[in-house]
Amino acid sequence: LASAQSFSHQRGLIFNLDNGELCLQSAQCKSRCCHRTDGLSLARCANRAAENQECSPKSIYGVYYKCPCENGLTCEADKSIVGSITNTNYGICQDPGSSSK
Repeated sequence: LASAQSFSHQRGLIFNLDNGELCLQSAQCKSRCCHRTDGLSLARCANRAAENQECSPKSIYGVYYKCPCENGLTCEADKSIVGSITNTNYGICQDPGSSSK
């Protein structure tokens, strides 16, 4: 019973969703990544990107084609306005402490 009450409702939306569950915004997911594979697919909660995986910088849209990086990693990506609007500003998760720059 305790696990059935572990999620909260706010304005009719469900939060604290597990990976694989349908979502509309990243804020609904425990992982903080609401991911879709393409423009026609349904968005589902997914793991955030690990080191050396493809990523998207944080988005105002709340749904990603590539999840943002796990905590402590940065997404080295093109942060142009056009890339932000078209959601094509992908990069690679890097540990800022071990940067090769």
